Amino acid sequence: MQKISTRKLAEILECDGIIAQAEIERVTTDSRKVAAGDLFVALRGEKFDGHNFVNEVLQKGAAAVIVDHKIAEAAVDRQLVVADTLKAFGRIGAYNRQQFKGKVIGLTGSSGKTTTKEELKAALSQYGKVYATQGNFNNNIGVPITLCDMDMTADFAIIEMGMSAKGEIAELTAYARPDMAIVTNVYPMHIEFFENLQGIAEAKAEIFQGVKKGGAAIINEDTNFADILQSRAEENGLKVYKFGKQHHSELKLQLQDDGEHNFYNAWCVLKTIEALGLDEKKSLPALNNFTALAGRGAKHHLRLPKGGEYTLIDDSYSGQPEACKLAIEALAKMEGKGRKILVLGKMAELGATSKARHIEIGQAAEKSGADVVIGVCEETKDLLAQVSDAKEKHYFASFEGVDEFLLNNCLQNNDIVLIKGARYSSKMYKVSESLIEKGKH
Repeated sequence: MQKISTRKLAEILECDGIIAQAEIERVTTDSRKVAAGDLFVALRGEKFDGHNFVNEVLQKGAAAVIVDHKIAEAAVDRQLVVADTLKAFGRIGAYNRQQFKGKVIGLTGSSGKTTTKEELKAALSQYGKVYATQGNFNNNIGVPITLCDMDMTADFAIIEMGMSAKGEIAELTAYARPDMAIVTNVYPMHIEFFENLQGIAEAKAEIFQGVKKGGAAIINEDTNFADILQSRAEENGLKVYKFGKQHHSELKLQLQDDGEHNFYNAWCVLKTIEALGLDEKKSLPALNNFTALAGRGAKHHLRLPKGGEYTLIDDSYSGQPEACKLAIEALAKMEGKGRKILVLGKMAELGATSKARHIEIGQAAEKSGADVVIGVCEETKDLLAQVSDAKEKHYFASFEGVDEFLLNNCLQNNDIVLIKGARYSSKMYKVSESLIEKGKH
C-alpha cells in the first residue's frame, strides 16, 4: 500500500474531529493480524463485529481504527468514525488504486475467473511485474483488501470481481477503476437471486461501468448474451475485443489440458495481451506450461491401497452446471486404459431450475460414456435417474464415506475419476482431499 497519513484518511472519509497524526502503510480487518502502525477497519458480519476488538488492536499499537460509532473507552483521537465501515474500506482501496501507475485489469464471469486470473498472471509475468487478487478474494470485502494490498511497483494488476446480486459488480468496479475489463462467460450461477439469465448478464456487464475512459472490454463472443455484453461495453465508450471459436489467436497452443474450457481461458489471455498492445508470442511458453489449479481440474496420479494407480481430476471447487458439463466432456475425451468414473455432488444456487439442471447433468453423464456414475446429496437422485442401468451407479446422501467406497469397493488400476460439485453445499472437496492424502506416493 502507498503510505497515507491519518489526516489524509480523515479527508477521504470525510471524518470530523481531531485525529492523531500517523503514517499508515498497511490496512487490516483481522484483529489477530494487527501490528504496530496498522489501520484497523472494524467490519460487521453475521457472526462477528470488529468493534468488539477496537481496544485490543489499539493496545497492540494500531495507529488508528475505522468504526461506525465512537468506542467510549478507546482514545478518541485514534478513531475515524464513519457511517459504514465496509464502504469506507472500499473508498480507501479506491484511493490506493488511484496512486497505482501500472495497468489495472478487472475480471469477472460465472465460471473460471480464478483460473483465468492465474493464467493471465503467468502470461503477463513475461512482460513485467504482476500483482493479482489472492485466492478468490473477489467480493465486497476481498476487493478492498486486494486494492489496499497492491504492490505499487507492479506493472500490471489483475482484480477479480465476483457477485451474487445486482449492483455488486458496479460498486466493486467503481473502486478498482480498471483500464480494461474481462467477462469470461455468463452462466446460470446464482440464478436463484435473479429473474432470469439475462439478469446475470446485465449484472456481469456492470464491470464496464467503472472502466477508465478510452479503456477496453474483452468478451467471450460464444457465451450467453454476448450481444448484451458488447452493447453495454460500447455504451460505456470501450473498445471491444472478442475471443472465442471465431476470434482467437492464430498462434499454436499446446496446452497441458486440452478441454475446451482451457482453450477459452487461453484465448481470453491472448486477447487481453493483444488489447494491451504486447507481443502475444512471448506469452506462449507460460500458457502451454500452465496447469490446472487445486480444486479446479488439477490432475493427481495416486496409488490404490492394494496396488496399482489411478488418476484423480479434482474439480471440486465449483458445481456450476455449464462447468460441470465441460468437465464431463473433457473426461470423455481423455484417453486411458482404465474406466472413467464420475463422482458428482449437488449443484447450488439454482433456485427453481435446480431439478431441471440436475437432470441435464445426468443426461450429459449418460452420453459421456462414463462407466461409473456416483451421485452425492439428495438433488443428485434426479441426475442418477437419467443414467441407464447398463452403467454402474451409486448414491450417497452426503460426502461422508464416498472416499472409502471409492478406495475399497470401486477404483481399479488405471481408472480416471472426476470429482465435481458445489464446494460449500456438497463438500466434494473433502473427498478429493482424503483421496489425495491417502494416495500419495
